[in-house]
Amino acid sequence: MKLNDLIPKVEGIELAILLENENPEYGVYLRNAKEEIIEGIIITSIGYGEDTKTSEQIKTGMLRHSLEVMLPNEIAKVELIDPEVFGLYNEFWVSFWINETLYDKKFLFLPDAIQKNKLTLLPNFGKPGVVLS
Repeated sequence: MKLNDLIPKVEGIELAILLENENPEYGVYLRNAKEEIIEGIIITSIGYGEDTKTSEQIKTGMLRHSLEVMLPNEIAKVELIDPEVFGLYNEFWVSFWINETLYDKKFLFLPDAIQKNKLTLLPNFGKPGVVLS
């Protein structure tokens, strides 16, 4: 048996960075696009990369969030995100349970993937932003 056979594939979970208002403020949102309820949700986020001027390695502090339950098609705000970290890799790990099975998925926003002039309206979220699934 292959290791990939033991690890369930995560589908139907979306993570988006959305423009909240013209200040500009941005928020990170999780969407349960599955038909099942997900529970015991844990989200960690960290930014990392290199300062382009000094070549110094940069790493933000890790943030941890939890949500008890998300219903099918429910959207939850996870955190605010500072546009100053958009030049970094922004990594989010999402873990959750469906019945007795634990699921885990990494979402990675590449440096400069979030730029105000390149955002598109995301119908499932009702705001402009960038979504990973």
